[in-house]
Amino acid sequence: MATCAVSPQNGFYMNSIQPNSFLSVPTGPLQISDLSSVTGNADNVLTLFSLVIPTYNEAANIQKIISVLSSLLDETIPGKYELIVVDDDSPDGTWKIAQSLMVKYPQLRVMRRQDERGLSSAVIRGWQAATGDVLGVIDADLQHPPHVLLQLLQAIQQGADLAVASRHVEGGGVSSWSFMRRFLSRGAQLLGLILLPGVLGRVSDPMSGYFLVRRRCVVGKILNPVGYKILLEVIGRGIVGKIAEVGYVFCERKEGESKVTWKQYVDYIHHLIRLRLSTGFLGQFSQRIGFPIGRFVRFGLVGFSGVFVDMVVLYLLSDPTTLSLPLTRSKIIAGEVAILNNFLWNDIWTFADVSRAQLQGSQRLKRFLKFNMICLAGLVLNVLVLNLVFNFVIPNRYVANLIAIAIATVWNFWVNLKLSWRVTQVK
Repeated sequence: MATCAVSPQNGFYMNSIQPNSFLSVPTGPLQISDLSSVTGNADNVLTLFSLVIPTYNEAANIQKIISVLSSLLDETIPGKYELIVVDDDSPDGTWKIAQSLMVKYPQLRVMRRQDERGLSSAVIRGWQAATGDVLGVIDADLQHPPHVLLQLLQAIQQGADLAVASRHVEGGGVSSWSFMRRFLSRGAQLLGLILLPGVLGRVSDPMSGYFLVRRRCVVGKILNPVGYKILLEVIGRGIVGKIAEVGYVFCERKEGESKVTWKQYVDYIHHLIRLRLSTGFLGQFSQRIGFPIGRFVRFGLVGFSGVFVDMVVLYLLSDPTTLSLPLTRSKIIAGEVAILNNFLWNDIWTFADVSRAQLQGSQRLKRFLKFNMICLAGLVLNVLVLNLVFNFVIPNRYVANLIAIAIATVWNFWVNLKLSWRVTQVK
């Protein structure tokens, strides 16, 4: 159990945590609280600086990175920092090694996540548990030179809200990237400038995973990152004023395996689009009226895919040139296949942030059963509205049908949002 004790030397409050104890993993939205929520008193600053080190299979590097960082920070801000290792239950036991180091390094905290995965969410969970006025992130693989951290801290102390380690300013670069990797990196940055000029245009290296930010800039903001590029979320959703950049040379890892794959580039594009929708005009309008328009658009697109699936299955089952089954039976089967299609896409895309919090098969089955029942109720509503509009408002069956479909779609989305995809059972 963590308790607070005051240090008479510097007047800062420090966490006194029993050796080998893990930090509790925060749950709920990825939202940073202000310091008053941590201390119970807005005047008490627990720590000057909290640095999160997200890890997965970094057993070969974790001891060295902790040693180097502790040495650097003990010389510059002794006793006023904390290192928070957030490990995603690494099979190689990274979390166990980090835990064993806590006795030697009193500023070290360790969080072991067993029900969540992902670098970006690991960083935010670490920040949620952090007690620092300045929050930061650094890779554990030593590809981010630790000594640059002191320059980033200096930039914050000189008034910057955000200090970013950049490969694309004076003093920066990459050590031995292939032409293809350089091309993809620059291409990804160009795409980001086109889609989000107001975000990516503020820094030279928007895909950097090495930066510091003042806590106040992200307090209260619900962050929703995809993949590795959390800096996009911080700039796009936070209230960030002055930005400083410090050059660094991105080094090739010496131990362990690289985690860069094609999936990271796909996640990056997905992240850009989602951030564009949520922070642009539609996103602002959505916040103003309290209706998740971006999620509703995804729900609608999934619905269109369900119409296609329904039509194809109906043809395969009922057409005289195929199986030639009775029309009613074919329609029931086709409708159920379409519902299954819609559920799967909604589960992995529309409501992915909620689904990731409940990954067990039994929980997914419950969501599917709820979704099925709500869609059947939506079908009844569709028929009822169709008849009411056609008989009493607009005597045009096609216009009436469009109105009925629109109302049923809103019904399906809103009730599923409130009942099917909600976190009600977590460890």
